[in-house]
Amino acid sequence: MSVNVRTPKFDATTTISSDYGIFGIPLSEQESRLVLLPVPWEVTTSYGQGASNGPRIIREASEQIDLFDIETKTAYEEGIFMQPISKEIHQMSKEFKSYAQEVIELKTNMSTDEQKIATLTEKVNSASEKLTSWVYNETKKILAAGKLFGLVGGDHSSPLGAIRAICEQHNVNGKSEVGILHIDAHSDTRKAYQGFEQSHASIMYNVMHSTESQRPCKLVQLGIRDFCEEEYNFIQSRSDIKTFFDIPVKQRLLKGETWESIASDVISQLPQKIYISFDIDGLDPRFCPSTGTPVIGGLSTEEVFYLFNLLAQSGRKIVGFDLNEVSTGDAESSDWDGNVGARMLYKLCGWSIVTNR
Repeated sequence: MSVNVRTPKFDATTTISSDYGIFGIPLSEQESRLVLLPVPWEVTTSYGQGASNGPRIIREASEQIDLFDIETKTAYEEGIFMQPISKEIHQMSKEFKSYAQEVIELKTNMSTDEQKIATLTEKVNSASEKLTSWVYNETKKILAAGKLFGLVGGDHSSPLGAIRAICEQHNVNGKSEVGILHIDAHSDTRKAYQGFEQSHASIMYNVMHSTESQRPCKLVQLGIRDFCEEEYNFIQSRSDIKTFFDIPVKQRLLKGETWESIASDVISQLPQKIYISFDIDGLDPRFCPSTGTPVIGGLSTEEVFYLFNLLAQSGRKIVGFDLNEVSTGDAESSDWDGNVGARMLYKLCGWSIVTNR
């Protein structure tokens, strides 16, 4: 990994104000090395709610974070900027979520009105396609400006367009060089879950069925502890997917193996260019209890931080990332979830900058 350091655009002596951008960093988008795309979307969520508020509560909590980090040091000096949260996308999310919820209710009640279910489902699928196209185009703009990229969701269907754009940018002879490190409680490899083609539970199925130039060369999953038999069989059928299921990982730890050894095994499965797709429910739910589909078990923040550090030490490059499912639950806000989400996001930003020097 190169040790060349860019000239800082500001330093610790700069007066920080809440009027500044995310993390209180006083730089414009043009001045910043890394640009974050917020996606306030939660149309297909089927259990909890509030993921569309994730970008907002993370942005609000970010001002509480001290910028100097013991691992990434002063990476923030190169600039981190979050674009404005789209009111149009947020309104679309509210509108089409109501259709999705009606579909789920009709199916739950075993309705025989198949025409209504089909019509509403098609509306949701069409809206999801529009969202993916919007994210794809916005991601391409950020990349074309020479910026590092991160996405803040939203439910986990949000980054499909971004992943396709990142993979497309880093390919040789039509094949992507990017591998995905997917941290999640769920495998997210269901095909059109509940009839929704771009469900939050289908993101990695859709990623791995994208065109060759937009598909990662490897998908490595960690923290996975909730999945159906169909998903398990799908994972086993693909040589380009490696899943570190949570129970076997915990068994290795209980037998005395170190986290360093396990994390090294995870990293060894990845190519040199990495996209990190991080669903916050990959963590133990005590860290983000308001997330939509919490599952017992999972990773600690220290384990995730160590994994990121080890990944950087390996010389691999983080070419993009997303953070999803930070939620308010039924409330308007959740200070704790926003705080944890902001801190995880800050680490992702810092390591992205450091590994791209």
